[in-house]
Amino acid sequence: MTELKGKVAIVTGASRDIGRAVAIELARHGAKVAVNYRNDEATADGVVDAIRQAGGEAVKVRADVTRAADAARLVSETREAFGESIDILVNVAGGMVERRPLGAMDEDFFNYVMQLNVTSTFLVTQAAAPHMPAGSAIVNFASQAGRDGGGPGACAYATSKGAVMTFTRSMAKELGPRGIRVNALCPGMIATTFHDTFTKDEVRANVAAATPLRRQGNSEEVATTVAWLASDAAAFVNGANIDINGGTFFS
Repeated sequence: MTELKGKVAIVTGASRDIGRAVAIELARHGAKVAVNYRNDEATADGVVDAIRQAGGEAVKVRADVTRAADAARLVSETREAFGESIDILVNVAGGMVERRPLGAMDEDFFNYVMQLNVTSTFLVTQAAAPHMPAGSAIVNFASQAGRDGGGPGACAYATSKGAVMTFTRSMAKELGPRGIRVNALCPGMIATTFHDTFTKDEVRANVAAATPLRRQGNSEEVATTVAWLASDAAAFVNGANIDINGGTFFS
């Protein structure tokens, strides 16, 4: 049974799509949630309002989690709002920026994508971990692209998500002796604004048709898995990179 009553959670990139669904799902199971966002305050307000209207507790925290000072402030403001301990950290923040083949990438672009996806995960984990007691859980967001290399022009993104998978395994070993579990999810084709932006409609349709379940996934289906991983129901799951792709790709 997924039970998170009284737990304190940070969800980065929580203002839309999967991050929004994760924040709402954690709150639905009793967690107090810090809703992190970088730019869109209105959508973050919407997430907080949705949680509060359902009887939960939430605060919004603006922070650019690719910056160490902002990551530290995210943790400190969460602790000020809800107490000393952080019980759950979900690193959702990230992005592709745009599709660029190797010849069209420069060093700045490659480094920026790595910052969005890997550096952000590292910085928030580093800031939060000292305040996480035994029994806590970290859930990172990798991608199916981290396993199979991604689609055309996704080299930087896929590389960064592969790094998140390896970082997850490393942290599972380093933080496990303290009773902190670290796992990651590797979503495939999930119906979000990410794919609205970066994936052509015909490609999405073809992927859905080739998926054994014959459809795309949705953010809520991903969020329920996050809540399970964050709970004691997954108490012996550590260092796993879990696929959520309807059977499109088997790792």
